[in-house]
Amino acid sequence: MNQRKQVEVRRLRRQRHVRKKLFGTTERPRLCIFRSSKHIYAQVINDATGTTLVSASSLDPEIKGDAAYGGNKAAATLVGKAVAERAKQAGIDKICFDRRSYKYHGRVQALADAAREAGLQF
Repeated sequence: MNQRKQVEVRRLRRQRHVRKKLFGTTERPRLCIFRSSKHIYAQVINDATGTTLVSASSLDPEIKGDAAYGGNKAAATLVGKAVAERAKQAGIDKICFDRRSYKYHGRVQALADAAREAGLQF
């Protein structure tokens, strides 16, 4: 197995390890993030029905105008605030945080802290 394939297998294993403990319900949906090198994305998902309730990303026009670059902590903070505000408008106060295979550090932590400050309870 080549090295790139091995890295992918390990990443999927870490993701399954985190995900097997989390399940988004109607009362407490799951806040799932995806982090690429240039942008960050966040979705609030109800796993019982398999629907995305709220989403935000660094590509949204209002966030893209405020952040010069989408792949840093400043952009992650703006995305965290935006997803929390949209969730509050949808009537969602409590969520469970799905960090996927990423460490709770840097942009992931900045997004989570901004969502907490905007009123979401983890």
